[in-house]
Amino acid sequence: METFLFDNSRIWNNICVFISNLSVTVMLNRLEMLRIFCTAAESRSFKEAANRLGISPQAVTRAVKELERLQGELLFHRNTRHIQVTLVGEKFAVIAKERLRAVDELFQTSAPDSGNELQGRVRIAAPVGFGHKCLMPALMELSTVHPQLDIDLTLSDERVDVVDEKIDIGIRIGFMRDSRFIARQLAKINLYVVASPDLINRVGTPASIEDLNHLPVTGLVDRNTGKLWPWVFSMDRQWTPSITRFRSADAEAELMGVQNGLGFAQIPDFLAQDLLRQEKLVRVLEEVEPVPWDLYIYRPQRGPVPQRVRLVFDHLVSRLSVR
Repeated sequence: METFLFDNSRIWNNICVFISNLSVTVMLNRLEMLRIFCTAAESRSFKEAANRLGISPQAVTRAVKELERLQGELLFHRNTRHIQVTLVGEKFAVIAKERLRAVDELFQTSAPDSGNELQGRVRIAAPVGFGHKCLMPALMELSTVHPQLDIDLTLSDERVDVVDEKIDIGIRIGFMRDSRFIARQLAKINLYVVASPDLINRVGTPASIEDLNHLPVTGLVDRNTGKLWPWVFSMDRQWTPSITRFRSADAEAELMGVQNGLGFAQIPDFLAQDLLRQEKLVRVLEEVEPVPWDLYIYRPQRGPVPQRVRLVFDHLVSRLSVR
């Protein structure tokens, strides 16, 4: 009878020694070695263990021999017909099974209907005006259905470093050239030159881009440079106001000034279209409007996507693609 008693802490320390400080390949091999050993400890022979694992008996024998070499202890008594785990092997098997179960639990995902992955924080970045007008209604709709979601929304017209800021999902208008991102085009954004009916009644309608030099205009300030954003037109033409009656770094503040007759402005369609339908704004210079800009949704390419992030991403794709 086996009489050598093996201390539990020593067993676990030995397991830690051969798992730690190894390459990924060696670590995976040794984890598999433990799985083979645990199955063999529950079997009457290495052949039976091999059948249960779908591998060859020789592979089981090699794994057990290597584990015995690493432990410096005999783990099985063998004869020509069957095997019997030693007392040391029994104690080793109890701890090995427990630790393997813990490793497996690290990689278990929640069942699709459990809802566990549909809670937690999702960080989103978007332009200010688009965030207020289009993104917030979609997020509020989603939050009603999934109250466990924690939406962390950053609204800024400055370009956000999504990696450093740990952003899960971003919205961008314009070009997407960063290969780190997985991007999807949602829609086209038109830019309109608009003014209030009262202002047009007072100063008239511009017939060309050059006429804007003699009319009251507003300007949107680039927060990064402190300068005015240029207006863009067809054929890659640009025009920047030299004199403005009102300027702001906030697009919605500029829009309010335009509604109140302070000047002409170039406004994205998602801010202007309701006011155009209500005839509170008038669209001018339509013949020189620029090619529409692309609206993108993107996420950093950082491996597997948590279910909660995928849920928000797919919801925004669905809601923002039909505007």
